[in-house]
Amino acid sequence: MSSVLPGGTLRLSDTMTVTRVGYGALQLAGPMAYGPPRDRDEALAVLRAVAASGITHLDTSDYYGPHLVNGLIREALHPYRDDLRIATKVGARRTPDRGWPPALSRPELVQAVHDNLDHLSLEALDLVNLRMTDTLAAEDVVEPFTVLAELREQGLIRHLGVSNVSAEQVRAAQSIAPVVAVQNHYNIAHRQDDALVDWCAAQGIAYVPFWPLGGFRPLQVEALERVAADLGATPRQAALAWLLHRSPTILLIPGTSTRAHLAQNIAAATIELPPQALRTLDAIAGAPA
Repeated sequence: MSSVLPGGTLRLSDTMTVTRVGYGALQLAGPMAYGPPRDRDEALAVLRAVAASGITHLDTSDYYGPHLVNGLIREALHPYRDDLRIATKVGARRTPDRGWPPALSRPELVQAVHDNLDHLSLEALDLVNLRMTDTLAAEDVVEPFTVLAELREQGLIRHLGVSNVSAEQVRAAQSIAPVVAVQNHYNIAHRQDDALVDWCAAQGIAYVPFWPLGGFRPLQVEALERVAADLGATPRQAALAWLLHRSPTILLIPGTSTRAHLAQNIAAATIELPPQALRTLDAIAGAPA
C-alpha cells in the first residue's frame, strides 16, 4: 500500500482526515448507476486497487444499483482498513425507469441510514451527505437535515454533509449541526459554484465536486484538450489537476470501472499546471469571482 498519495490530505475534523484524491463508486453499477456492473470481477478489483493505492476517501450511496454497489464495497474491502473513510448519500431513491425521485421524509431517511449501515456492515457511517432535489430554498433543508442530526446524536453517523444545494441551504444546515462537506455539480466547464467553493475554503469545509469530468456526458472542451496535449496528459487528468489547484479544500471523487482509469486519475494529482495553462483553463468558463 502506498504511504503517500499525490495531492495530500484534508482534515475534516479531529477524527476524520482523508486523501484529497478519493474515489466515487457510482460507475461500478450498470448504465445510469442502475443494475449490476458490466464486469463484476473488475469492479471488485477496482475497489481493492483503491484501497491498495492509499486512497482513504470512498464515496458511495445505497441507491447506486440500488444496493448493489455497497454490497460490492463490503465484499471487496470488509473488514475495512482503520484509515478508510466511507461517505454516503441519502435523500433519493431509485425507480425501475432509472429515475432519482426524492426520499426526504423522516421514515425514508432513517431507513436509508440503516440500509447503508447494513449493506456496508458498519456500526456508524463516517460521513452522510443529505442530497437535496428540486429545491434550493433554505427552509427545505431544515427538516431532513434535522433528522440526520438526530441520527448523528444517536451515534449512527459521525459527520454530516449536504449535496446538490445552494449556499443558503448550506448555511441553514450549519445552524442545525456541523457541516464538514458540500457535494455539488462542479467542474472546469460548470462553474456556477465558484463563490461557494471559495466560501467553503474560508470555512475549512470540504467541497466535493460531483461530475468532475462531466458526468454521463464527458467533458469535451477544445482548450482543455490543447492544454492536456501540451502537458503530456489526458484531458481528464488536466481537468482533475485543475480542480486540485482551484481550492485547497476541494476533494476529488472521480469514478471509474477500470483499474487503468483509476491509475490515470491518481496520477493527475502529480501534474503541475504552469501559469499559462491555468489562464487557459480558467478562461473555459470564466475566472473565479
